Amino acid sequence: MDLRFGIQLAPTATELGQLRELARLADREGLDLLGIQDHPYSGALADTFAVIATVLAETKQLRVFPDVASLPLRGPALLGKQAATLDLLSGGRFELALGAGAFWQGIAAMGGPTRTNPEALQALEEATRIIRAMWVPGRKADESGTHYSVHGVQSGPAPAHPLRIWFGSVGPKANAMTGRIADGWAAPIPHYLPYEKWQAAQHTISAAAVDAGRDPADITRMAQLVGHISETTGPVTLHGEEPIRTDAAGWAGILADLAVETGFDTFVYWPESPDETQLRRWIGEVVPRTRALCG
Repeated sequence: MDLRFGIQLAPTATELGQLRELARLADREGLDLLGIQDHPYSGALADTFAVIATVLAETKQLRVFPDVASLPLRGPALLGKQAATLDLLSGGRFELALGAGAFWQGIAAMGGPTRTNPEALQALEEATRIIRAMWVPGRKADESGTHYSVHGVQSGPAPAHPLRIWFGSVGPKANAMTGRIADGWAAPIPHYLPYEKWQAAQHTISAAAVDAGRDPADITRMAQLVGHISETTGPVTLHGEEPIRTDAAGWAGILADLAVETGFDTFVYWPESPDETQLRRWIGEVVPRTRALCG
């Protein structure tokens, strides 16, 4: 089973040095992915894309993505150009995860729109078409939508690799759109989508993919898990939004079950204490144990 593993870090302005150190460590130790939160309206957080650019410049193998990019505050045409540029500068190590929007009060306070759920999904679909159009050089992108439009803009540059778009979708309609047009699902942390809803979401994505004539296996399925890797075993119930707090063997068993029974192929750890000890336990203990259990 081909599995990928990553870690999520918040771009807290006062802790950027630690974030960069952890990113370099993850790169040296062979971790696959690093996700950086994107909440532009939070004064405590630095700009996600500036942080990503720095991390990519300081690493060699690590793939980095916004987890997830706040679409309402980032115009799709420019976002497409930014994504392609980061991918070119890093030799093909950037991926794009998009969110339709959350924390609408904060978005509005920063000058962004306030959208209903249907409006946010429509905007996400329009933005996805524009972003992909911007990655095809030698043509002029012309996409008309209710929320986003481009009229004859010169496309390009092309990314360094076939850059994928992952949706951080929550509800059934959003998950159906993920199956229909996205390259992957970055499942929101259980605070937004409780564990017990993950299996139904997977079915919705797969069914929509089939209806659209797509192979469900072509869609990345990313589980994002909040918790703490301890030295001792702790009781774990995957229900609601309860963090996972147990030892490496316990974590590996949970991930293996999610891979085999629920269909996830990518796992991103959100440590309650983002430090070197947690990162080393994730990379050195949880990841190899999970790979062994999954064959």
